[in-house]
Amino acid sequence: MNSEPLPFPLNVLFISSEADPLIKVGGLGDVAGSLPPAISRLSAEGSRSYDIRVAIPFYPKLRSQLPELQKVASFPIETTKSHILAKVYESSLAGLKIYLISGEPIDSAPNVYGPDYVKDTEKFIFFSLACLKLPGALKWNLDILHANDWHTAVAVHQLPLACKTDSYLANARSILTLHNLPYMGTGAEEYLKKFKVNKSEHPALPSWARTLPLPMGLAEADRIVAVSPTYAKEILKPAYGCGLQDFLSTRKHALLGILNGLDQEAWDPSRDNDIPVKFGELTLHERVKNKLLLQKEFDLKQSADTPLLLFIGRLDPQKGVDIAIEAMHKIKHLPWQAILLGSGQPQLEDACRELQDELPEKVRAAITFDARLSRRMYAGGDLLLMPSRYEPCGLAQMIAMRYGCVPVVRATGGLADTVVNTTGRKTGTGFIVKETDAASFAITIASAITTYENSSRWKQIQLNGIKRDFSWTRSAQDYVSLYEELLKPSDEVKL
Repeated sequence: MNSEPLPFPLNVLFISSEADPLIKVGGLGDVAGSLPPAISRLSAEGSRSYDIRVAIPFYPKLRSQLPELQKVASFPIETTKSHILAKVYESSLAGLKIYLISGEPIDSAPNVYGPDYVKDTEKFIFFSLACLKLPGALKWNLDILHANDWHTAVAVHQLPLACKTDSYLANARSILTLHNLPYMGTGAEEYLKKFKVNKSEHPALPSWARTLPLPMGLAEADRIVAVSPTYAKEILKPAYGCGLQDFLSTRKHALLGILNGLDQEAWDPSRDNDIPVKFGELTLHERVKNKLLLQKEFDLKQSADTPLLLFIGRLDPQKGVDIAIEAMHKIKHLPWQAILLGSGQPQLEDACRELQDELPEKVRAAITFDARLSRRMYAGGDLLLMPSRYEPCGLAQMIAMRYGCVPVVRATGGLADTVVNTTGRKTGTGFIVKETDAASFAITIASAITTYENSSRWKQIQLNGIKRDFSWTRSAQDYVSLYEELLKPSDEVKL
């Protein structure tokens, strides 16, 4: 028996603007709701325990849902005129402690992300600064501050300064996970001044970026984690770097990619109560019943032999729905049907409706956000179209594969890291196109339709996708390794 003493617990504060199931707007909510519990579960399997706690803003809509939470701390956040009181309430999330932070800038915000993006910067700067004071208020020595995107990046920027005066932060290291580089916190300068936060002085940071929260955090983070290995490489190039590629190149030794995971219990077609007919690897033949019911639901001709194409996602240029629409125009002579689900830019919503009007026997457009419908679509559709112009990670392609729906994707970001091209490979899980033009995407869809006609080959592709392991355990192990690396005495904090 090993008699060596166990290492001391590693204390991690994971800060995010949202966390499922408490509040979720996008993929960041999935990450904050799944990754910390996955890291905590590793405590039971290894020699080190991980005391990971989550902090999110206590939005007004959450206050009505959680009316009886216990207040555990309060403290002032300084401003140029006086201070604003931050109040901290404690709840639990999958067995973890979660702290909900309130204060006037958060209390007066009706939504997680408001239409006034400048006003949003006040809310998230206040939240970020409150997160830095939280460990001291709890008398909890912090080892790792794990921030996410621009909403919490000011905490990373301020950490070196706070370390000098707060003993509970004295040895803390920082990680900033980058989910979507283009969103940097535009318009923050006024509120940075209000909360007495100095601009970044990093010599490689462009002058225009020195008062934007995300670049400010990227300049100070001990490690920068992109949400897929390919995206970590892409952001060093002008096409994806949003003007920060040269700066990020100076920090490339601190930059790495860790692929997001998928909650494989929440997304399990053998137990999903939102789909009409459950199925699994051994009952894949049952899946076609979902397709026939989906066709009936959308008043499409019921046909098991006609490939059913899907688009599920935000109607935004990033997602390439315009590319998918143009590609479908180019292959309208082929046998297929399509259902498009999503909402977003009005002109793209109109383009989906116009495609339905032009191809009424083939296309249906559902211009809405409907999570339960998306599950029925994953469970019944044959091909998921994802011609994204960029995709830091993406979850839809992982969900599709888990549900036996074969993805057709562009080779970018997490799509390139998760989908195995079928061309010449028995292990293929989908179809990949390198180019961003509609003609290339149309050719790839046509190839997928031809492959669909080979039922045994198609079944093998489906099974390959269903068997892929996208669990959060893999991602959690990578993050834990990073935490441990940062705590090594010999580690050079600024790389």
